[in-house]
Amino acid sequence: MNTTADIVADKLIDWGVEVIFGIVGDGINPLLEALRVRQDRIRFVAVRHEEAGAFMASGYAKYTGKLGACLATTGPGAVHLLNGLYDAAMDGAPVIAITGTTYSDVIGTQYTQDVDTMALMKDVAAYSVRITGPRHALAVVDVACQAALSRQGVAHLTIPVDVQMRPLQEDKSSTAYGPIRGAPTWTPPAGTPPAEQLDAAAELLNSGSKTMILAGRGALGARSEVEQVADLLGAPIAKALLGKAVVSDDHPYTTGGIGHLGTRPSQELMQECDTLLILGSNMPYADYYPKPGQARCVQIDRDTTRISRRYPAKIGLTGDVRRTLAELLPRLQRREDRSFLQSARQRMEEWRKALAEAGENRGMPLKPQYVMTKLSGLLADDALVSVDCGAHTVYFARHVQMRDTQKLALSGNLATMGPALPYAIAGKLAYPGRQSVAIIGDGSFTMLMGELATAVKYDLPIKVVLFKNDSLQMVRFEQQGIGNPDFGVELQPIDFAKYAEACGADAFRCATPDEVEPALMAALESPRPALVEAIVDPDEPIAMPGKTIGPSPT
Repeated sequence: MNTTADIVADKLIDWGVEVIFGIVGDGINPLLEALRVRQDRIRFVAVRHEEAGAFMASGYAKYTGKLGACLATTGPGAVHLLNGLYDAAMDGAPVIAITGTTYSDVIGTQYTQDVDTMALMKDVAAYSVRITGPRHALAVVDVACQAALSRQGVAHLTIPVDVQMRPLQEDKSSTAYGPIRGAPTWTPPAGTPPAEQLDAAAELLNSGSKTMILAGRGALGARSEVEQVADLLGAPIAKALLGKAVVSDDHPYTTGGIGHLGTRPSQELMQECDTLLILGSNMPYADYYPKPGQARCVQIDRDTTRISRRYPAKIGLTGDVRRTLAELLPRLQRREDRSFLQSARQRMEEWRKALAEAGENRGMPLKPQYVMTKLSGLLADDALVSVDCGAHTVYFARHVQMRDTQKLALSGNLATMGPALPYAIAGKLAYPGRQSVAIIGDGSFTMLMGELATAVKYDLPIKVVLFKNDSLQMVRFEQQGIGNPDFGVELQPIDFAKYAEACGADAFRCATPDEVEPALMAALESPRPALVEAIVDPDEPIAMPGKTIGPSPT
């Protein structure tokens, strides 16, 4: 019997969905049965919280570029998805979310778990439809998958329980023109601007003398082209956090990060450039761009609405960054004056010395920079690095040196706490042969720490490096920065090593510099899920890019 649920499952398989994350529930039992009988072709990963399932779908999409998928039951199940779906939507990760709805004849009657999921998903989803029957499913599942991929965001389908069970043979077409059918096909747009726009952009860039490149997530697939443009123009490359992996952190053209988590050279050079080339970035911190009127800007982005959103672009090129740069490169002239680039290199040499000094500080209590520096050197060349949101994010951005073959996932525009552990699980499922490491604070970990048991259940040997300072340190310093006393930031201490062992994972702890490297190595070499509890200084200050970075008082 071919039911609506069967059609949905078959369509997901046709679209290449290999894994779907979620929690069972009576509002999706027919869908679960359809997945069960197809588990040789699509894997259902049972999580501990629907929010984590949505984060896993988002992380899977961020790591692979493929369609991520998650599933939740009626009412509260759908509600729990929202944070993870907003993460996907705000970072341009293609995800399809499927939810149950109560029986179609009691919708709107305040029946048990009768939540209006269409209204719930209105803001987060680029496409959202309630499926009315199997014939409808034959068309709209394809449309939903196409929408998620083409709009780089969230598509949502909700299905009443009785509709999930309805057989195709009992469902008649309501249109005089016969049933509408979809197809599991999608081709990325060619995405190159017209020749006259490319000519104008090249003319502007060629006429500059101090060009700065700002590379974001949209440039991740354009490493070679970005390097060639930087070389031709003698242009330093500043990287938004989501673009940290565009070029390696030791690349001779990069000035590292930009923004609150960035470097002093990036900040200074942005204030000195006369030309700015923005590549696939939506970095929101306006005070880290050139001053108004200072620089002429060329911006390349696949989304027209992002052009001039952060800095006025004299020329906006709508298209794929890699393809657009490939068309732009033959039009660019090699800049003979390399003084701006040379200045960037000199400043980066000084910055790296300061970072190295801070990163090798063996003072007590244990410094988070020291842990991050040691971790950076131990990560595999092809590691998947999942980073949560908090004070540790600052130390990661500056002290972990990303390499060309590593991949990074983090929550950019939403900047939510909680996703690193789910990301790491999704990354390991997508790339079983690669090291998958979550870098996380104690506040973030406690939000979804049940997912460590998920990693154990599915024998996924992810690694968790947990920075424990018994506080929400970033908020604490923000409170202090505006002259307020600490309030609500203290965390009840938890023995995370014991917790990890209770879940069935290996656990290690470090509280002194001598213990750091052995603990990290033991966890990274373990064949099982493993957690390192690094007990770090809760009073270690977080320096902004314009401030001096050096060893803190011991």
